[in-house]
Amino acid sequence: MLPIEVFTCFPGHMWDKVLSKVKKAVVFMDDKCAESLHWNGGATSVFEAGARNLKEFSSFEAGGENEPKAVFVVSTLLKGRTADIIKDIIGLSHFQYCVVFTTVAHSIQLLANNVTAELEGNPVFEQFEEKLSEWMGDMNYTAEVIHAPVVFAPVSPQLLLAPTFAHLFPLLPQDLKTINIKRTEKKRFVSLTDVDMQSLTPELQIEIKTLASAVNSMFESTSTREESFAVGPMSRLIAGELANHPQAKSRRKTATNKASIVFIDRTLDLTGAAGHHGDSLVEKILTVLQPLPGHTTDVQVDMLELTNLQHIPDSQPTLAPGCLAQTQLSTARLLWETMLASKQKEAVMEVRRQLVEAASKENLPIKMSLGRVTPEQLCSYVQLFKSSWGALESHCGVLQLGLATAQTLRHPTLPRWDTCLAFERLLLQALGDSDFAGVLRQLLPLMKPRGEEGSSSESSSGSRAGEDECGPDELLVLLVYLYSLAGEAQPADDEEVEKVERELIGALTLVITRETELSTLLQKLTGCGSPEELTMERAHTAVEGVFETLKELSHARDHLKQFTSVYTASDGVHQATYRPFLRQVLEEIFHPDRPECPDIEHMSGGLTDLLKTGFSMFMKVSRPHPSDHGLLFLFLVGGITPSELRLIREVVTAHKPGTQVLVLSTRLLRPTDVPELLFTTQRLVPDIGV
Repeated sequence: MLPIEVFTCFPGHMWDKVLSKVKKAVVFMDDKCAESLHWNGGATSVFEAGARNLKEFSSFEAGGENEPKAVFVVSTLLKGRTADIIKDIIGLSHFQYCVVFTTVAHSIQLLANNVTAELEGNPVFEQFEEKLSEWMGDMNYTAEVIHAPVVFAPVSPQLLLAPTFAHLFPLLPQDLKTINIKRTEKKRFVSLTDVDMQSLTPELQIEIKTLASAVNSMFESTSTREESFAVGPMSRLIAGELANHPQAKSRRKTATNKASIVFIDRTLDLTGAAGHHGDSLVEKILTVLQPLPGHTTDVQVDMLELTNLQHIPDSQPTLAPGCLAQTQLSTARLLWETMLASKQKEAVMEVRRQLVEAASKENLPIKMSLGRVTPEQLCSYVQLFKSSWGALESHCGVLQLGLATAQTLRHPTLPRWDTCLAFERLLLQALGDSDFAGVLRQLLPLMKPRGEEGSSSESSSGSRAGEDECGPDELLVLLVYLYSLAGEAQPADDEEVEKVERELIGALTLVITRETELSTLLQKLTGCGSPEELTMERAHTAVEGVFETLKELSHARDHLKQFTSVYTASDGVHQATYRPFLRQVLEEIFHPDRPECPDIEHMSGGLTDLLKTGFSMFMKVSRPHPSDHGLLFLFLVGGITPSELRLIREVVTAHKPGTQVLVLSTRLLRPTDVPELLFTTQRLVPDIGV
């Protein structure tokens, strides 16, 4: 059995392919590839490999007169918008040598150009090489086009993210309606479980095939033969695509290592994704600190406290932010892993311990203090380093993580986390005691514009608005949390539910229109960049759309036979609790009796599987089971939370400690990501750069 490290090293090996070509080049990279690079050594690795410059992939960028070589790294098809941007950059430059890396395999590029026949060589890449030479102005200039699946980001030894697919999200019933519109009445799908690849939009087909191709590349480079399993309709499509991948079939005949991979749809448990129940420091850091521009996972850490610069209110910072991705220094990397895998109290204690240890190593005048860790204490330790450039450079990774922790713990919006958590607990208990209309009604008192009476007084709105008051973003998260559990409530009168929903729609519309600043989520939801653009009508239409989607959430598990609930009602002694879907799936996988679960579908099929089914009528033939191998991959389609990473570790340790588990996912989730993915993402038409 291969050690898990072999797989977490795979993304780095793919980047080595790119880095081997960047010497003396100007490198242009799109945001998705840049985020992958960020966790694979960052810009430092590009410059250490000899690159002259690293620039954004944009029509407004170009190379200088004395820069004859360019390398482009893109996560898209080589046509449409992507081709236009490359042409624009070349047109403004003086290149004589261009290399283009794309994460999309040649077979998928062919498909996107409506070529289904198998052709010799790489005609799409060869044609694009000719175009590059043409754009450079001389057919004798050198042009190369290469496929490199640089899609994975090793965020920790147990977690690989795929930022390229951060907006890939399982389909909802409303997407099914859109798919059915183009089908004749007799051929319409009844449920999302009936949807096949051919019925999806070309864009989504390309996205799924590219993801399956990237996973296949990882297994190919490690000579791994996998058994694929799926839980949920979207997972079924991805696992099926991986099982039928042309290269995968030949790989499985010769592969020497074995593993199981289980794909799971995020939509089967949105309670876990939207909830604030996880006792995780990293979840809070991701929620309260601003994201790094162009990134879905990392955040900006204010480095001002490591300088002698003065903080000037309302001014644009000139200081580059710090971040969480510490790939260079081993102490910082280990601290990040602890923060990600531990409970908040343990994580904060470890941050303090590492800062104290670093200060002691540098003989800095540190004042030891025991007891509760405070943000002020962490900042005082960090500030000791600003007087010594050498110490600062040696420990910059730990200092960035220390500052991220301190800035989160003292952040003015952090109390909202506890407000949401308290309200979620209240809703959880109410679900067992009343019907859904009654539970919904409990949200009405929260639906007040910030600064109003019952929310906070006018005079204090400035300070309170930043504290424990729920703004529109938090209200949307609470609605997702509640509707994802709607099926657990006692039967309700439909008319009564509709009446309360109309009241909530009106109240939430008012809340949104009274905002003095629109959050990123509200901008995407309403299509307005500022409060001045936002009319009552536009806000009302957006909120109505939100409620249409919300009503579908409670039906996400309707097709399942075993994992139908994520809720345990109160029994009079114990309070009602949330039962994580992931825990249920893992406990089933590691059950000592190895029961056959109807909801975990085996997808690696083919002829052998059909033969096994036939033979099993006459003799005992056991079907493949996810726990057959000592190596298990869990792929969460639509994102995973830091709390769930800890949960996976706990379940594996308790039930099957010898098993190695590597988690793959499309993104690391913060609660507010969930409304964005549900209400503002083009799930059927992802952006593939065309």
